[in-house]
Amino acid sequence: MYNFSYFKENDKQEIANLMESHPFAFLTGSYLSGHPVATQIPILLEHRNGELFLQGHMMRNTDHHKAFMENPNVLVVFTGPSTYVSASWYSNPQIGSTWNYMSVYINGFMSSDDLIRFMRKFTLKFETGNTNSPTIYDNLPAAFLNKMMPAIVGFEIRAEKIDHVFKLSQNRDEKSYVNIIRKLEEQGGNSAWIAQEMKKRKMTLFPPNVEWDGSRFDA
Repeated sequence: MYNFSYFKENDKQEIANLMESHPFAFLTGSYLSGHPVATQIPILLEHRNGELFLQGHMMRNTDHHKAFMENPNVLVVFTGPSTYVSASWYSNPQIGSTWNYMSVYINGFMSSDDLIRFMRKFTLKFETGNTNSPTIYDNLPAAFLNKMMPAIVGFEIRAEKIDHVFKLSQNRDEKSYVNIIRKLEEQGGNSAWIAQEMKKRKMTLFPPNVEWDGSRFDA
């Protein structure tokens, strides 16, 4: 992880926004033997008594489920769009190119969660609160639920440590920074999304009438 101060976000709400807007997270853990397991799972966030909990579900008796029952220590990674950044866009192009991205890393401990309560919240959230949707938990046929529910297990992770990297060319000079934004906007898609995130931070990085001192090193 690029654990540099200039790749950190001071606004905690921005960190929460990334997790909320990109809930399909990478969940990894291991058996006690050290053999790793990993999967991608949609995650719900819940704040209780000043703590953050991550909630999800997985298929029962898979390698992932067995490993997590044996070893509850897990790492969850939320990541948004990313993009290649060419050094040819810099004021000084005679250095390596890089990749811009935003990720949040959460270490925690997994435990069982009330599956029915979770599925009610989960289906309603991703059906955008539509209680008339035929696919929310409370509207699904009993025959389907009786077959599906025993095959899955709900889990909850209490966040023990939250870290993040918002690598958005903060270590570049203003001329390079502006040109990177322009080039990424031209590309569209994920690149344009990163460009918008960079725009939001430009005034903080380069206040008017304050000369950049070069203290943010290449990385």
